[in-house]
Amino acid sequence: MPRAVWNGTVIAESPTTIVVEGNHYFPPESVRREYLRDSQTHTVCPWKGTASYYDVVVNGQVNRDAAWYYPTPKEAARQIAGYIAFWRGVRIEV
Repeated sequence: MPRAVWNGTVIAESPTTIVVEGNHYFPPESVRREYLRDSQTHTVCPWKGTASYYDVVVNGQVNRDAAWYYPTPKEAARQIAGYIAFWRGVRIEV
């Protein structure tokens, strides 16, 4: 089962991730929100739309903008609306 791990802590775990461009997008209910903190960062993908970010915070350590999601993606990416993906050292174990 895919899971996202950072700083020795499981941040998300789900058998139903959606893989897009090599990234596992986790269903929102599978993510442990206590490890996420809203970020002011936003980026734009031409086909997915505008992404919003979270900092991942574990044991007082902050991994800035290490998680992202598309709250209202474009039609081509509608299946990942609200799903959360990780990078910047967050390990995806499958």
